[in-house]
Amino acid sequence: MKLNKYIDHTKLGANVTKDQIDKLLSEAKTYDFKSVCVNPIWVSYAKDALKNTDVLVCTVVGFPHGTHTAIVKTQETLDAVINGADEIDMVINVHALKSGNYDLILDEIEGVVVAASGRTVKVIIETCYLTKEEIVKASNLVVEAGAQFVKTSTGFGTGGANVEDVKLMKDTVKENALVKASGGVRTYEDAMKMIDAGASRIGTSNGVDIVMKKENKNDTNTTY
Repeated sequence: MKLNKYIDHTKLGANVTKDQIDKLLSEAKTYDFKSVCVNPIWVSYAKDALKNTDVLVCTVVGFPHGTHTAIVKTQETLDAVINGADEIDMVINVHALKSGNYDLILDEIEGVVVAASGRTVKVIIETCYLTKEEIVKASNLVVEAGAQFVKTSTGFGTGGANVEDVKLMKDTVKENALVKASGGVRTYEDAMKMIDAGASRIGTSNGVDIVMKKENKNDTNTTY
């Protein structure tokens, strides 16, 4: 198992600097992570910096609260695609989900999926705000809308990923979608627990620490 290829190496926030993005990109090249996940303003810069690698560029839509209207999320996706994004991590309207407005959730996910034009879409359902029943419903809506991943968290909510929720999400979507665990995954042990529970992708700003711990647990021929 190549743990590095599970990792979306992430740097998101209002005060992220160019130096921090450069560090993220350098680390992504060194450790050959699956992707970097950056705010939309950094997409074209990241795409250019990673053009001679197989590291993908992921960005966020409706982030971090999911309270943008559906049309705005679609336009954000179109802009991200123009700028070179390979993957889109969108946040659902949590209020709509909890209010039972499932048609709105379907419409906004479907709009992003269409705008992404075949690129991978990961749908953040913000599990910290949901009951188990709502996690199941949201996961099923992700499958129905045609997105490739259901994702736990933005990392900006009241809680992040946990093993129980990841397992529930994977048991719900089965082979119809993948699961991304994000928020609070900081160590090798954290990452392996999420993968064992069913996660196919890990969103973390601690990707280097995670893969280095993996290397330290194995022989010197470990591939990142």
